Amino acid sequence: MKKLFQLSLLLLLSFSLFGQKNIDKKLKVLDAYYEQALADWNVPGMAVAIIKNGEIIFSKGYGTRNVDTEEAVDANTLFAIASNSKAFTSAALAMLVDEGKLSWNDKVRDYLPWFELYDPYVSDNFTIRDLLTHRSGLRTFSGDLIWYGTDLSREEVVRNASYLEPTFGFRAGYGYNNIMFIAAGLVIEEVSGMSWDKFIKEKILVPLHMDRTISSINDLNGMTNVSSPHNDFEEGLITIEWQNWDNIAPAGGLISSVNDISQWLIFQMNKGITPDGDTLIDSRRFREMWAAINPQSVSEWSAGTWPSTHFKAYGLGWALFDYHGKKIIGHGGGYDGFISNTTFVPEENLGMVFFTNKNSSLYYPLKYKTLDVLLGAEEETDWSADILALIEARNEHQEERRASAEEERVKDSEPTLPLESYLGTYNCEMYGKARVYMNGEQLMVHLEPTEIFIGHLGHWQYNTWQVEFKKLPSLPAGLVNFVINDRGEVTEMQIDVPNPDFDFTELEFLKLK
Repeated sequence: MKKLFQLSLLLLLSFSLFGQKNIDKKLKVLDAYYEQALADWNVPGMAVAIIKNGEIIFSKGYGTRNVDTEEAVDANTLFAIASNSKAFTSAALAMLVDEGKLSWNDKVRDYLPWFELYDPYVSDNFTIRDLLTHRSGLRTFSGDLIWYGTDLSREEVVRNASYLEPTFGFRAGYGYNNIMFIAAGLVIEEVSGMSWDKFIKEKILVPLHMDRTISSINDLNGMTNVSSPHNDFEEGLITIEWQNWDNIAPAGGLISSVNDISQWLIFQMNKGITPDGDTLIDSRRFREMWAAINPQSVSEWSAGTWPSTHFKAYGLGWALFDYHGKKIIGHGGGYDGFISNTTFVPEENLGMVFFTNKNSSLYYPLKYKTLDVLLGAEEETDWSADILALIEARNEHQEERRASAEEERVKDSEPTLPLESYLGTYNCEMYGKARVYMNGEQLMVHLEPTEIFIGHLGHWQYNTWQVEFKKLPSLPAGLVNFVINDRGEVTEMQIDVPNPDFDFTELEFLKLK
């Protein structure tokens, strides 16, 4: 019997050793892949962490925190994590559910009586669950210009969302919406009597020993090892300013490191147990948060590219899909000059974190490559090369469209009215005022609630000017069209800046007399 026990122990040790050697080999493959991809995508810096069985098995920085100073990134470097913050808001609400202070199915108006959207029925029946699942009926990113860079408070942002028009029926589609998560943060404040920021810090960050995670750029003062955000500009890379996201913090305000966020993913996979062995959230809540509540379509292209993915959905603050026969849970985050991703596979007790300091989708191929390698995919795919080729093709197409628009415009046309007729103040009920004015000989527009939305206007054709917001190099040039009535008066200013994040056409600027 003793010999049998010793043999079993030897076999166990040999299998464990073999498993460790195998994982070390895979991590070396991934390390080299990350290094090469960083260069191929022209991203200045990145941090990556991988978690397995409750431990960080890989954490490393690549490249530089700042292209001007060339300071190295490491696993404790701070990045904005943007919408990865949403899961923290869901977790905070789960705590309040545990305490019996609210239910996922409670009406938002039970806590925010002033809450109002586009329809009285929707306003009356909107639940806490609805706030967290992107099924408001509003299209993706609708209303983001209300909060972005403005001086509006969280409550003012949510109140102004009442002007937004739906794209589909209530609970009848998927439209990613940040403002609903701001409202969720306000519910937390109303129920707990604590600010969202204080609740997250005291109830989550401190118990998880996440001492390098903060909720405002104001907290960066005095902190070291902080990355700068970057963006492509002309033929090179530039650093850009950190933007204050305090009014959207419950939807995207956290700043952290991959080492800190690894503790968050370990906490998720341990279903509420802290490093000290305390239970912060009942395990039942995780089943609720990880449930596929709002389904998304799997496009024909996506099905062909990832044939093992059969469903996509959104839960409570988490995105869900299947891959190689496993349920994958995660989220992405986009902030000016920072893109991030957190992903975990509960069945495998496997997690990963990717933070980058440039407006780039680099995390996307790295996530799939990491899943392929660590889940033992039969076929090797160079996701970095494949997706980069798709992006380059898309960029070429956009350049062709810009060239075509330039070719088609009537270059020798003149404005219908004297230049002074276009000057003045325009008002949008949802957003606030905009002013068109002269700065010397340069025609300008300033969207006044947002300090950085100061645009230079160059005549395009007839009553349309091209606008460039030079303080935001990530935004392409757009067009400003002035509407003239049958009495020859300017009545409205229409702005269209094609970009994936902000819908300027939602802003209805009517000229004030």
